[in-house]
Amino acid sequence: MNNSHSVAPLRRRQTSTAGEPTAKEREYLEVIYYLAARNEPVIAARLARWMKVQPPTVTHIVARLLEKGFIERNAHGEITLTPTGLKLAEEMVRRHRILERFLVDVMGLPWHLIHEEAVRLEHALSPVMEERIMALVGHATTCPHGNPIPGQCDVYAGAARLDTTQAGQSFMIRRIAEEAEEETPIVAFLEANGLVPGAEFVIADNIPSIGVTLQRPGLSITVPAHIAELIWGDIAG
Repeated sequence: MNNSHSVAPLRRRQTSTAGEPTAKEREYLEVIYYLAARNEPVIAARLARWMKVQPPTVTHIVARLLEKGFIERNAHGEITLTPTGLKLAEEMVRRHRILERFLVDVMGLPWHLIHEEAVRLEHALSPVMEERIMALVGHATTCPHGNPIPGQCDVYAGAARLDTTQAGQSFMIRRIAEEAEEETPIVAFLEANGLVPGAEFVIADNIPSIGVTLQRPGLSITVPAHIAELIWGDIAG
């Protein structure tokens, strides 16, 4: 008599990846989401500037995203996310910004490290881990740079761009534009000089060809024009 038991082999769940976005396509979806959330027109030329690539590269990626049903494009060439594309982009942006908050608030990492670390981690973040990390960061509404976490906050704070301010005005930093995160030297400069959300300064001078000079007790700093245009806040006075 044979008492051995036959055990069926475990099977991996088979999933089709044919219609899923590649890592590069995910980057484009995130950028499209950022621009749309800021009410900025999304066109191929704008994507090329952000991604620092030639127009033919954007044309190729956009065509693939259209084919997969993540975006639509009107007769004027303006790109919008489909409901499927929007859901996916929101999930990616939410995970990224929660992870950045966790890396700063809990892990104590400096700003110039968190973007790349979040990129590495976000694709492997399960819903369970996302929930636990969210609990650890105290239900934050923005990433460390002040940009809203989808599902927690849907409004971009800060109505004025630093490079548009005038001497004598008081300025409170509310957020740093997403483009800055791709430039490590810029992020390091911002953090080293306390140019972070919540910081308040007086505009001492604004010379477009040079930059904006900010002052507060114990500090006077000139922010180069190409960085000033990435800083958003509120003006008083």
